[in-house]
Amino acid sequence: YFLDYASYVILERAVPAFEDGLKPVQRRIMHTLFEMHDGRYHKVANVIGQTMALHPHGDAAIGDAMVHVGQKDLLLDCQGNWGDVRTGDSAAASRYIEVRLTKFALDVAFNPKTTVWQLSYDGRRREPVVLPMKFPLLLVQGVEGIAVGLSTKIMPHNFIEVIKAAVNCLKGKSFELYPDFLTGGAVDISDYQDGKRGGKILCRATIEKLDKNMLAVTDLPFGVTTGSLIESIIKAADKGKIKIKRVTDNTAEKVEVLIELAAGVSPDVTLDALYAFTDCQVSISPNACVVAHHKPIFTGVSDLLRMSVDLTKELLRQELLIEQAELEEKWHFASLEKIFIEQRIYRDIEESESFDIAKQTILAGLKRFVSTPADAPQASDTRLLLRREITEEDIERLTEIRIRRISKYNTFAAEEYIAKLEDELVQVRHHLAHLTEFTIAYYEDLLKKYGKGRERRTVIRQFDQIQATEVVANNAKLYVNRAEGFVGMGLKKDEFVCDCSDLDDILVIRRDGKFTVTRIAEKTFVGKDILHVAVWRKNDERTTYNAVYCDGRDGTSFVKRFQIIGITRDKEYDISKGTPGSRMLYFSANANSEAELITVTLTPGCKARVKVFDYNFAELEIKGRAAQGNTLTKYPVRKVSLKEAGKSTIGAQVYSLDEVSGKLTTDGRGRALGHFDTGDSLLLIYADGHYEISPVDTTRRFPIEQLMHIGKFDESQVITAVYYEGGKGWTLVKRFKIESRQPGQRYRFISDHKLSKLHLVSLAEHQRISYEITVKSKKYPGEAELSSIVDVKGWKALGNKLSESKLSKIGLVEAPAESIEEKLTPGTTIDFDVQGVQGELF
Repeated sequence: YFLDYASYVILERAVPAFEDGLKPVQRRIMHTLFEMHDGRYHKVANVIGQTMALHPHGDAAIGDAMVHVGQKDLLLDCQGNWGDVRTGDSAAASRYIEVRLTKFALDVAFNPKTTVWQLSYDGRRREPVVLPMKFPLLLVQGVEGIAVGLSTKIMPHNFIEVIKAAVNCLKGKSFELYPDFLTGGAVDISDYQDGKRGGKILCRATIEKLDKNMLAVTDLPFGVTTGSLIESIIKAADKGKIKIKRVTDNTAEKVEVLIELAAGVSPDVTLDALYAFTDCQVSISPNACVVAHHKPIFTGVSDLLRMSVDLTKELLRQELLIEQAELEEKWHFASLEKIFIEQRIYRDIEESESFDIAKQTILAGLKRFVSTPADAPQASDTRLLLRREITEEDIERLTEIRIRRISKYNTFAAEEYIAKLEDELVQVRHHLAHLTEFTIAYYEDLLKKYGKGRERRTVIRQFDQIQATEVVANNAKLYVNRAEGFVGMGLKKDEFVCDCSDLDDILVIRRDGKFTVTRIAEKTFVGKDILHVAVWRKNDERTTYNAVYCDGRDGTSFVKRFQIIGITRDKEYDISKGTPGSRMLYFSANANSEAELITVTLTPGCKARVKVFDYNFAELEIKGRAAQGNTLTKYPVRKVSLKEAGKSTIGAQVYSLDEVSGKLTTDGRGRALGHFDTGDSLLLIYADGHYEISPVDTTRRFPIEQLMHIGKFDESQVITAVYYEGGKGWTLVKRFKIESRQPGQRYRFISDHKLSKLHLVSLAEHQRISYEITVKSKKYPGEAELSSIVDVKGWKALGNKLSESKLSKIGLVEAPAESIEEKLTPGTTIDFDVQGVQGELF
């Protein structure tokens, strides 16, 4: 019995048929609306009542299904309040809203002549097994359903893209289909896997930075409402994952959810945190399951499109065959009627004694002028060749022609009508012979009629990976009780260490040379006599630890530099050799691998000749955490103290710009920006004529589409700019060095006129450009060396004139290869070979 129930739910309730993309309740609603269709709106309550004659599951199920289809804005023309998928608002009661079929639905979903029928559940009416859908509706509308033992989830795709893919499929070309949602947003389809089971997509809301204290959500991810989004944001704020003041829903015609940030909170970090901890980003696992040939199958969207295209082609073939048969039938009777009237055969039956004799007389009269396939006519036979035999029904129809029609019969009009039928028959036969081309034309006509306004709304792009631990707000404080050996967020009476988050890992190093990494909690025992405690970042390859320890076995002191990159949480490790009695004499943690200078003082009673000496950690190589280290001294050490802070020993950090996310990376992904050391900054030049000096920040999102330049800032650099000055109508050139450099502050270096526009920026010392001016439709080209036009002046100067009009085109001219003399700078070494003598010039 359970198997019967499961089969019923799968085939008759939850999973759509691939032929029309509809579940049974949706199909019955559409069929009922087609039967009721008169061009006017119908009360939804009335449609529900009529549908109940076909669907045995009650009015609520029918009403909800109708609203769900209506909100997709494709098959149903809705009037009244049908709810809002963006806000989650429900539709008005069925007695208040109205509906009718759209013209698109009437064009693609119905044809009683090609429909296969079955009896309804009570046997009183007939209903379609499936609608003759001549369109990949399942891919455009999408579907979601949970059956017994399986489920289906097919993403909606773009109307225009689906039709173009169908055309490419018919032409034998490749095609790709990706989701598109009515709510807009962005989608990462890198793991879509053609919509098959096991794939995954990421959907993101569109979030704009209005200013440094305000973010605005303007598009929603698929399946998320403004209500559920705000609820997820509030929950994340309550847990301390993000720091915000308030959330305001201003959604009306367009989505607008305003998020006001707390003072001092970075909007870039908050934006990433919204994606990491709220419904601003959701993960969806597609699962393309449909009913085909009375059983569920799992497939991909490309195969679904091919199946739909083949079905459409077959339905069009059936319609053409039906149309051909109807045209041939019309031509057959029109030809018989013409002969019957023109040859006055109706007069031959005036003296027939019975109806049977009259019919025989008509047949004999027609045979004088027409032949049928059964007559096997010869080539010399001049009679009209019919396409089928003359039936008794044909003769009876001729006898039913009224005298009034005979008297007003127009031979010329009849011949025109027959000729028109013959032309239409030729056209139909041509379509049948070229069915693929006819199907392509059918799809292109659909695109022309209904494609306007259905452009893609969801942006396809690759998302950057967001580490939750990197973007979570500091929602906790770390405390330590060094003597008793406790760390945690709940030790508020003990020593404060730093702000942190409840996702962080904590590194604890004790004086006995042992260390461990543990997840932060309210209170955790990690061992007494704590020397160092801090937040630990996984895979941190720059933080370096400098240590001096005394071995408990023989008293020898060792010095080592090491990093802690990968560990097992809550496992105890040794910095020393691990012998009993070992102890730490000196320890420092250095964020950028600095190597300081220390002073070592030995005990006064030792035999060492030099009892105070310095040691520089820069002389020591960085090794793994398990390395023993180098011997510092075999004599007992009284104390080790810091003498002088050092510099980084691993060099500057190489940063790249990931042009997908707009963020700086250190893994080489993106466009390389160069080596950055402590204190280095970025120079940003915007297309609107501003520049900005920005600190190197891996959490900031740089607006790639607004930037003309981003790179390492060098205060000696000369910036060359070509811009149109809107006030005077001139094109000017200016060269300047950066003077005002307040971090994070934008400075406008072109005029404030609303028509002023920046054309070009170059940081080259000598830059040559080509340009073009258009005057009265005539083009005047030119070239110029910018450094010869204007000297280096202040960043507020207007510059010198390049042209008295606006440029229509501008481009860089590559400089010729430099000579050896131009390349020579102090410290340069050049290999040479002169008359066989080789050497170096330096």
